[in-house]
Amino acid sequence: MKFISTRDVSNCVSFEQAVLDCMPADGGLYVPQDFADLRRWILYTDENTSFANIAGTLTSACINDEFSPIICEAIATRAFPFTPVLKKLSDKLFALELFNTPTGSHKDFGISFLVNSLETILLMSGRKAVFLDATIGELGASVASAIRGKRNLKAVLVYPKGFMRGLKDEDYVWNGGNIWPVEVDGDEADCHKIVRKIFSDRDFVRNNNLTVANTANIGRLMPQMFFYPYAFSRLKSHVRSDIYYAVAPGNYSNLVAGLYGWKLSLPVNGFICPATPELSVDVMGQCTVLDDMVPLKDRVAADPASPSNLERLENVFYNNSLMLKNLVFPARVSDVHVEDACRRLFMDYGIYADRYTSSAYAAACDLQEMTAEDESAVVLVERDHPVLSSEFIRHATGEAPELPANIAAALAPSQTGRSFIRSAEEVSEIILSLNAERR
Repeated sequence: MKFISTRDVSNCVSFEQAVLDCMPADGGLYVPQDFADLRRWILYTDENTSFANIAGTLTSACINDEFSPIICEAIATRAFPFTPVLKKLSDKLFALELFNTPTGSHKDFGISFLVNSLETILLMSGRKAVFLDATIGELGASVASAIRGKRNLKAVLVYPKGFMRGLKDEDYVWNGGNIWPVEVDGDEADCHKIVRKIFSDRDFVRNNNLTVANTANIGRLMPQMFFYPYAFSRLKSHVRSDIYYAVAPGNYSNLVAGLYGWKLSLPVNGFICPATPELSVDVMGQCTVLDDMVPLKDRVAADPASPSNLERLENVFYNNSLMLKNLVFPARVSDVHVEDACRRLFMDYGIYADRYTSSAYAAACDLQEMTAEDESAVVLVERDHPVLSSEFIRHATGEAPELPANIAAALAPSQTGRSFIRSAEEVSEIILSLNAERR
């Protein structure tokens, strides 16, 4: 499989280049050029097929021109000592838990896969690379968990002051670790500006082997498509009808990843999600992407600091709006609907649901008439541990989940004792000094 830019199909690169130089010069995002037909293999999987095995097989199918099946299996095995969990809530409702991870976030799957893929690439090529990411803590804790002990990867993480968390003293570069955290004397928007400014200098990015660990990097997004064949492997013996996945939009990465699974011939009838200003419903109640009205050449470049995958969503349905309307089903839900959905999940099924999961369930309830026509099954995708939405859950249900020890560690405040920084130039100096030490 090769990867092309959403804005220039002639910009065709390998997986290695797509993850190492992850922001195309044309301002787009890398997407798979084509997809193999894996229907026969997907139908062959069952409840005894492990998540790591599914991930290794799909990785091999996607990048077999670069890595052998043995290497792909090794990447997946190292990346996924944890696994999603599919739970049956009723005959027609299932929950796919993605939070049984080191930090309680679904991000751990994508980041662990990206880190282990990159480490393999770098070991084979004798190169080094550096992640540069803005974060208010969650992504940083996930990167720290995945990157510990890696020889060829470092990370410079840019935090607003007071938001560092989930890091240990031994994670810091000056203590022999892999992470150089910097605190900005400003807010999250200031952190984003710094990362954008640095990535705007393509020579600096290339000379210092900079990449990102967020979903602007296709290597971070691609493994999220493993969730859906895994869920199907557990569903197939229980469901004989249509299958829909209810997902929260977020930055659209899980939705895009699900559609990539569909392009690999995953049996699925559609994806339900709460409507957003960008992904909404028209007067006929059908899906529409409002950005479609703006030509790609007139848009600003994709954001390396705070990415949206809406352009990748458009790319899936390029020149085929009818397909979009028959696979993605947004529903308008209010805050009241979301709280009610949280309450119903707790009262009917005894589960705590974070705000994102509750919004996805609210959308599924709104479209219940559609899914009930053929007694369809709905899989509710639970992105993050409910404890990350404790106050929302307490307000909706009167109760809140207990805080697991691993998530408490990921949320624990961290400090470096170093001065705040104020400019992109200061961060660039840190990157230069970091790479100088490694030469």
